[in-house]
Amino acid sequence: MADPNTIPTSPSTVPATTTTTAVGERIPTVIVDDAHLVYRVYGAGSGSAGSAAAALKRIVTRQPQRPTLRKVHAVKGVSFTAYRGEAIGLIGSNGSGKSTLLRAIAGLMPTNQGAIYTQGQPSLLGVNAALVPDLSGERNVVLGCLAMGMSPEQVRIATPEILQFSGINERDNFAALPMRTYSSGMQARLRFAISAAKKHDVLLIDEALATGDTRFRRRSEQKIRQLRADAGTVFLVSHSISSIRDTCERTIWLESGELRMDGPTLEVTKAYSDYMASR
Repeated sequence: MADPNTIPTSPSTVPATTTTTAVGERIPTVIVDDAHLVYRVYGAGSGSAGSAAAALKRIVTRQPQRPTLRKVHAVKGVSFTAYRGEAIGLIGSNGSGKSTLLRAIAGLMPTNQGAIYTQGQPSLLGVNAALVPDLSGERNVVLGCLAMGMSPEQVRIATPEILQFSGINERDNFAALPMRTYSSGMQARLRFAISAAKKHDVLLIDEALATGDTRFRRRSEQKIRQLRADAGTVFLVSHSISSIRDTCERTIWLESGELRMDGPTLEVTKAYSDYMASR
């Protein structure tokens, strides 16, 4: 457990180790210890203070703007341990803190209280920062793979497989066209294919299976099982309960930022479905 008097500002990364463990021993990859995550939103005042009409009035009358600050407690004291080889679903209604928790595990958001420890470097699905709209899909595959740390030789071998898996080359040779010509679904499929091309200690997937047709969703689910079999840990955020049930054997349910339930997927998803049906 973390020292209650210490508040880390970012997740602690524990380097991957090759130490031999006893047969059947589970190896932790992510430890979330009483994590609290708070957003600070500026300009989110109450009433009409943030409206376009109010802004226009301030400009015309040259009144100084008094920025307001609102704190959003997105995740409240969540604790759990994830182990190597697990595929874990994250479910909950909108605004429950699922995506915020993923960003914190990936190291993109500091904890305000508590701590997050990881083995190796977690990878949040989506290489948006490395993808360039004016470059072709194929060039973006190369760029995305290099950004993940793959060698040029690994990229050369992986590129045809990534393009085939994403399905963007199934007609009209879209791989040669700029990514700005792709639909949002095609872009999402390509990002998933790039991210899944590398073995990850911890892979974090946010709604990736919500895009694409049934055939691509089946391929994606099979790829997640393969990544899990390669001794990694996969987190999947999705509003599709069927995708969670097909992919994950364990599920964590967050509601209003709090951990409501953590256990076998069938039990947790049934409790969640019953809860949503009763609202």
